Amino acid sequence: MKTSHLSLLIASAAALFLCGTESEAQNPISPMGIYIADPSARVAPDGRLYLYGSKDEAPDHYCSNRYDVLSSSDLKNWRLDRNALQWSTIVYAPDAAYKDGKTLLYFEDPAGNEFVAEGDTPYGPFKDAQIIEGPKQIDPAVFIDDDGQAYYFYGQFVAKASKMNPDLKTLDWSTHTTGFADEANHGFHEGIYVFKRDKYYYLVYADISRNHRPTCIGYSMATSPLGPYTYKGVIVDNAGCDPAVWNNHGSVIEYKGKWYVLYHRATHGCVAMRKACIEEIKFNEDGTIDEVEMTSQGAGKPLDAFKEVDAARACWMSGHVRIEGMPGDADREILSQIRGGDKAVWKYLNFKKKAKSVTIRIKSTTGGILKFTSDKPDGTCICTGKIEASPDWQTVTIPVIGRVKGVHALWASVEASGQTSSDQDIFQLDAIRFSRKK
Repeated sequence: MKTSHLSLLIASAAALFLCGTESEAQNPISPMGIYIADPSARVAPDGRLYLYGSKDEAPDHYCSNRYDVLSSSDLKNWRLDRNALQWSTIVYAPDAAYKDGKTLLYFEDPAGNEFVAEGDTPYGPFKDAQIIEGPKQIDPAVFIDDDGQAYYFYGQFVAKASKMNPDLKTLDWSTHTTGFADEANHGFHEGIYVFKRDKYYYLVYADISRNHRPTCIGYSMATSPLGPYTYKGVIVDNAGCDPAVWNNHGSVIEYKGKWYVLYHRATHGCVAMRKACIEEIKFNEDGTIDEVEMTSQGAGKPLDAFKEVDAARACWMSGHVRIEGMPGDADREILSQIRGGDKAVWKYLNFKKKAKSVTIRIKSTTGGILKFTSDKPDGTCICTGKIEASPDWQTVTIPVIGRVKGVHALWASVEASGQTSSDQDIFQLDAIRFSRKK
């Protein structure tokens, strides 16, 4: 089939990307321009799901000196409460627990000191922090068993824990235990989260058993809180979310009858600037969890192909492409530094009717070929178009030449023009939207 030349749309077509749409669940759940990592999920007494996590603010280091809190009652609409805690130094991955109408926030500093602060609401502000005597490492996590006994977990490379006293602010150090999970036997790197389902206890953590990096959320199972734990596998792996991704850190929670894994993805071609994401999970009869893939739809249904899809919702990329902030707009993110041979995928889109064309907002330094396929990079060709070089953002359409209907992964592949070097950026991609056939 003949490749269609792309035409610049009139200004009214640009409004296509500005109109409001019905709220849909989608990944990442961190708002555009906000980078929340290490999500620890807790259902508060008010019935909302709260995420307590680190806040990245720079590409050259993890975390910052403050926390924001995300919460939702439907996993579609997320409220951001800023500056739940501000500290004098960088603070790392936190956790929270609820007691007697108060919310307790647990966190640590770069020196390994671990603290607990108190708030009147699940979203803070948290204050009156005190040191937790005993542990001196990273990533605190609190688990409260069915009998009301609380446990304090933490550690790097080797998991450690103690029973907590009833105040949930001090530890019974005589119960201190170590070695029930380690790197050699469990892939344990850091980032503990513990939950119970039926008769089993689950130790969830950053798993370094693949890729020589802790890109996985792995898990081990036991029949008592302090083990012994048996390694069972990976729940989700964020390898492929960014060229430089290094770590993962997350949690598992039941909310309104369904179970979810929370995790993060890196952006900006760096180890930091991470964004919280969510996927639904299922349990087998023996209590094990099947691995799930990263998606763009997150906790909800496949995204509507006939509504705007932010390019920055891509859930997997290969090559040099990465998600970055749009220059001059702190509240928008794009796919950037796209080069010849690069690929990206959005999972999943629902083509409820036959598609007529796709409209994209794109910028190109040299020009090149952009191709969309369904389900896999060499899948059915949906459309192919030649993008002309333009120093400014342009809104263009490509006629759909392949039949696509139903739920599909949408793949984008890039081909450089004949004069473009392999290390030269070609495109920046902002948004995608298909139109229906009448």
